[in-house]
Order: sequence, then structure tokens, then C-alpha cells
Amino acid sequence: MICNVFRSNRKKETFIYLARGTEFEDLPDDLQQAFGPPQRVMGLVLSPERKLAQVDVKTVIESLENTGYFLQLPPKTPTEDKISNWLSR
Repeated sequence: MICNVFRSNRKKETFIYLARGTEFEDLPDDLQQAFGPPQRVMGLVLSPERKLAQVDVKTVIESLENTGYFLQLPPKTPTEDKISNWLSR
């Protein structure tokens, strides 16, 4: 599967993967507004064997096939995990 990866200028460490043939303007309006103007980072050829740094490639491929896009949010920091665990007690 071929896709393009864009980063958000509004949200740090936030990326959106778009399947080939899907345009940013095809996304829901609220997502476009929250993401802001996209900045193209790269094109990728995805396969189940490929490793991605922050997310499982199979999850990305599945989302691209179902919706045409995948939104990658910033990773949680260890401090956020500790706070979340503490709050859930």
C-alpha cells in the first residue's frame, strides 16, 4: 500500500497518513480544522513486514483501507502514564 505522510503545524508530533488517492480535503472538516495546514513529510510503501517507529504498521494499513487515513498522535510520556495510572486507582 502506498501512502503519503503529513505533519501538523498545530499539534506537535502529530502526523496523518493518507492512502494514495485520498486528499487532505477528503477528510472530515473537524479533523482538517484541528490538524491545520498539512506539511508533507514523505511517501511510504507499507507492507505487513515494514516497521514503523511509533505505531504498528498493520493498524495503519487497516485504517487506510477502511477510512483512507490514519491519525498518529504524539506518544505518551512516562510521566503521563504515571499520572494516568495514579488517577485510575
